[in-house]
Amino acid sequence: MNKTININLGGIFFHIDELAYQKLKDYLNAIRRSLSDDPKGRDEIITDIESRIGELLSDKVKDVRQVINEADIDEIIEVMGKPEDYMVDEEVFSDDNYSSYGRTKSKKLYRDGDDKFLGGVSSGLAHYFNIDVIWVRLAWLVAAFGFGFGFILYLILWILLPQANTTAEKLEMEGEEVNISNIERKIKDELTDVTERVKSGISDVSDKVKNADYKKYKDKAKSGSQDVVDTLGKVLTTLFMVIGKFIGVILIIISVSTVFALLISLVTAGSIDFFHEDWYYQQFNIINSSGLPLWGISIMTFILVGIPFLFLFLLGIRILSNNKRSVGRVTKLSLLGIWLVALLILIFFGSRQFVQSAFEGSVIEKQELAFISTDTLYIKILDNENLSGESYLKHRWGYRLVYDENNVEKIYSNDIRFNIFQTDANDPYIKINKRSKGKSKIAARENAGNIGYNFVESGEDLLLNGYFLTEIENKFRDQRLRIDLYLPVNQVIYLDKSMRSFLYDVDNVQNIYDRDMPKHYYKMTEDGLSCLDCDESWDHNIDDSGSFKMKIDEKGVNINIISDDNENAKVIIDENGVKITSSGDSIK
Repeated sequence: MNKTININLGGIFFHIDELAYQKLKDYLNAIRRSLSDDPKGRDEIITDIESRIGELLSDKVKDVRQVINEADIDEIIEVMGKPEDYMVDEEVFSDDNYSSYGRTKSKKLYRDGDDKFLGGVSSGLAHYFNIDVIWVRLAWLVAAFGFGFGFILYLILWILLPQANTTAEKLEMEGEEVNISNIERKIKDELTDVTERVKSGISDVSDKVKNADYKKYKDKAKSGSQDVVDTLGKVLTTLFMVIGKFIGVILIIISVSTVFALLISLVTAGSIDFFHEDWYYQQFNIINSSGLPLWGISIMTFILVGIPFLFLFLLGIRILSNNKRSVGRVTKLSLLGIWLVALLILIFFGSRQFVQSAFEGSVIEKQELAFISTDTLYIKILDNENLSGESYLKHRWGYRLVYDENNVEKIYSNDIRFNIFQTDANDPYIKINKRSKGKSKIAARENAGNIGYNFVESGEDLLLNGYFLTEIENKFRDQRLRIDLYLPVNQVIYLDKSMRSFLYDVDNVQNIYDRDMPKHYYKMTEDGLSCLDCDESWDHNIDDSGSFKMKIDEKGVNINIISDDNENAKVIIDENGVKITSSGDSIK
């Protein structure tokens, strides 16, 4: 029968039999003797060891009346480590029961109070995942400003996670085994760090005292304004530091967002280039004449834009972090070399793309119209809805891809301008001016000649296509079409409403705007087209009866003013200048 003893370990009460108590007491005394040569922090080490033993014993106790026996102490000693590893007297523990085996200690998640920016959550996560704390803090910034949930999640973890206060908890946070050796090492490291800080502080104070210029301090004491200036300087320094941190955060957010967007664009462009079926790929393929594929342009753009933003990201990290380590010189030079190569590649292929449209050429096709000039000519613009897919026809810039009746892909465009001129010839005729660009004058003319355009003359009707086509192999070279209709004097025409957006600066006697000219009859005169059925309100040549008359034509502006007392004044503005005549006098 053994006696039962009540003990207190780390604030926890246990019932332990006499043999187990003696073994535990001898074990702790042996540890204390092993620290006798280095008493620094000995009491704190013993306290932490006792707390750890108390935690291990409490895990074994299932009932408050349970008594700790000698076997339980042997298991505790096995976990904490055999005494000979810690300079403990081997004569005290020579039993084979102390032959221990290594145990792997799993990490526990705590808040690190020794390395905290706010609550130590980031440092605790960094210990748990074994990464640098700066990456965790950057992740919080992205989650907070990019997705919006970072602030709430941080506060929740701050509340739920306990802070690592004891040495055992700090070892668990770092994933190290909680035994005598690690506890002793951890405490000594902390004490050494504190000692060095104290020594450094004392040394600084001592140096300042020894080297103090007391006369200078005496003079300072006499000047209260100097203290105000110093305080103001400290405030400004702190303000600039806060602004610098904010700039660092902005740089990181912008650089991460840009690189992330570039990465998504690169993957998207690579997928488009791989399948070759996407509309964007087809559009790009028609414009691209450089010879560099879409995925190549994407990679070069990613390098050219991404590397500068990568350096901005590193700059932001250096602003936020106290770690002054930077990217190595070899890495910097390598990235610079890659960036220069990408720049040269894009310049080379960009020059090739530019050269493909460096010159402009045109091809003019002239055709006489067979209808009788005494008849009225009806002019209309037509569209092919099977090609365009549009519900209404109008002039449009640019181009699009369409399939003709044979399901052959073509380049389709509505970039057509229509104009009307007077001719001295007896019969009307039409000029079709096809224009395009190319790498040379000859290539530009060839591209222009490859434009396909048709019109139909049917009795009194002139039916013009409101579009033109070209082969997809010709690529888009700013192809466009100009149609000029030449009419003899006295020829009458009717402009259909479909002409509205295609008319381009058509000269007429009444100076009617192009958009208002359709749906009316016109007669060609020596001065240009004259509307036959337009209301007087369409006439933009102002000629008011009464005291004020003004006429605007190709010769200039003629203004006639008659006052109430029958005095006459004239103002003539032409190529010779301004001439004002009043009651026989003239001013020029």
